[in-house]
Amino acid sequence: MTKQSFIRGTLILLAAGIVNRILGFIPRMTLPRVIGAEGIGIYHMGWPFLSVILTIITGGIPVAIAKLIAEAEAEHNESRIRSILRISLAITATLSAFFTLVCLFGASWITSHLLTDDRVYYTFLCMSPLIPIIGVSAVYRGYFQGRQNMIPTATSQTTETLIRIVMVLVCAYMMVPYGVEYAAAGAMIGVLAGEIAGFVVLYIHFKWDKKKTPQAPIASIGTKKSTGRFTNFRKIMRISIPITGSKLIGASSYLLESILIAQSLAIAGITTKLATAQYGALQGMIIPIILLPSALTMSLSVSLIPSLSEAAARKDMKTIHMRLHQSLKLALVTGAPFAVLMFVLAEPICTYMYNQPDVSTMLKMMAPVAIFIYFQSPLQAALQALNKPGAALVNTLIGSVVKLLLIYFLASRPELGIQGAVFAININIVLVTLLHWNSVVRLLKFKMDGSSFGKIGVAMLVSGGVSYLFMYTNWIDITWLRFVSSMISGMIAYLFIITLFKLIRLQDLQRLMHMGKKIIR
Repeated sequence: MTKQSFIRGTLILLAAGIVNRILGFIPRMTLPRVIGAEGIGIYHMGWPFLSVILTIITGGIPVAIAKLIAEAEAEHNESRIRSILRISLAITATLSAFFTLVCLFGASWITSHLLTDDRVYYTFLCMSPLIPIIGVSAVYRGYFQGRQNMIPTATSQTTETLIRIVMVLVCAYMMVPYGVEYAAAGAMIGVLAGEIAGFVVLYIHFKWDKKKTPQAPIASIGTKKSTGRFTNFRKIMRISIPITGSKLIGASSYLLESILIAQSLAIAGITTKLATAQYGALQGMIIPIILLPSALTMSLSVSLIPSLSEAAARKDMKTIHMRLHQSLKLALVTGAPFAVLMFVLAEPICTYMYNQPDVSTMLKMMAPVAIFIYFQSPLQAALQALNKPGAALVNTLIGSVVKLLLIYFLASRPELGIQGAVFAININIVLVTLLHWNSVVRLLKFKMDGSSFGKIGVAMLVSGGVSYLFMYTNWIDITWLRFVSSMISGMIAYLFIITLFKLIRLQDLQRLMHMGKKIIR
């Protein structure tokens, strides 16, 4: 078994995450040009319902697996690890089979009664087989996460992305002559092909790992040493149910959000087709741009759970504080410049990516709160790793209730429309992040140096000013050259300021480059 350190494991996932996010934007940039904003709306409309089902199946079990296997790894208890994996696969396979049948046989009723545009029917049918594939893949990813081996997750995600890029565009293009609803369904078939490829890679890694790992004697399973099947099942449920509940609130909120946005826009006098197009622009164009820099924070969160769990098992508070401080500081330092660039360059970004400058207003509204998204992931991971998923659940619930109420009251106003929904989503992001921060501070008596926030704020202002000058002063008539120069100059200014303030040292950059070369090799 290849086990990585916290930083190296994070860098492996970060490298894969960056590659996947960059590659993933190829279909995101081209698909709207193939099937239009309306087709993007249909393509995304079934995802909120599917996300609720996937949350029930995968919401907490992978985290529970990672945590319990990390603990068993620390005890060198191989038989317990195998028992945890078998139980988790059995639970996930059973739930996946049930919900797949529900979706296939109930597709007509679901799309006509729960979703707001019945043209999503064919897309919904094509996405139903994703349930068992994503469910079982999540179990294997949790297994490798617990082993602190991030390479299988990274390679499977990259494979899935590469296959999806090709298949989404090919299948959507082939179905365009039959209508926008069939083109959206074709894109979903491409997603299915990518998930299948990613699962195959994970399974191959698991087989290799099984050959390398010494097999525990069968007789030891069920003994006190291996902790017993029923005890393992109870521990999995005890960890996964609160986490699933917390994520289920978010997923249910996402589903209700999609329904409420469409209904509120209808109250505001916007037609179904236009509402679908606006929803597609928000979910399929703007949100992906906002989440692009979160490749780092997601990588930090995945690596943080087993690392904190292992430290908590040893009652090593010093390591817990150090790891959490590293994660939050990295999230802030790396996320801040992207938030600035998305705000300053919102219109050219939407023009060059989607050829739709009109949607830049939504990007400019969401950019200032993007940094709260990047800060939120490590905080939530810390609560889960330290056996406080209930706190994350309550925080998420409060934020979701506030968001849904604001969507109903703001998006239904004709003068606001979709911008009212964006404002409600922003309030939710900020509120949940602050609540998570409060929970972590109270739990660990944790604190960060306040000067770090001030220094990052100064770096953001300088970076934004430099970027604005390069973009909006007519020093050259070539617009795309001003755009590229604006991004590069803004990033250079930001790096200069954070290095000047010693938020990051030259030695840190050299060490990261050295580790990056080792990971690539």
